[in-house]
Amino acid sequence: MAIKLPDLPFAKDALAPVISANTLDFHYGKHHQAYVDNLNKLIAGTELENKSLEEIIQIAAKDPAKAGIFNNAAQVWNHTFYWNCLKKSGVGNPTGAIAARINDAWGSYEKFAEELKNAGITQFGSGWAWLVLEGNQLKITKTANADTPLARGQKALLTIDVWEHAYYLDYQNRRPDYLSAVIKDLINWDFVNSNLG
Repeated sequence: MAIKLPDLPFAKDALAPVISANTLDFHYGKHHQAYVDNLNKLIAGTELENKSLEEIIQIAAKDPAKAGIFNNAAQVWNHTFYWNCLKKSGVGNPTGAIAARINDAWGSYEKFAEELKNAGITQFGSGWAWLVLEGNQLKITKTANADTPLARGQKALLTIDVWEHAYYLDYQNRRPDYLSAVIKDLINWDFVNSNLG
């Protein structure tokens, strides 16, 4: 079964002005599509050909010879997860179960937002800032390149892409401004809450 590029859960212009349709044309239409295409080429005719994306990541993560497969599979998964973490005019501060969990873990939403932003700012080079569940504990973490919580035994709740292609057309080198804007305006807290279940 071929891995497919999923539809975006919003219109290409829905996230503007925080993330422009132009950025999504490249980020989703070129980068994400390329990971899907590369992965399908790499798994064609192998024992991974009929596995789910999650199974491919788990298997490839344990085998250094499958680094190319892991990188492309994890990037397909990370990007799909990231799109679902975003929505037009997010509700701002979290609501529901995640709001209470964040308050318990960090003392306030503001402290959480500051630490999530800092994880994205301090990720050297390309990568991701994450809110994850490790066991039953909420943690903010970051991963480099294509690395993903799936390969670390953690459950992803939220991510922000900090590869340059995620923000450079709109923000140039101002990664902190991009992170602030996404955290303030675009987080889909309903999706984050659904991942807690």
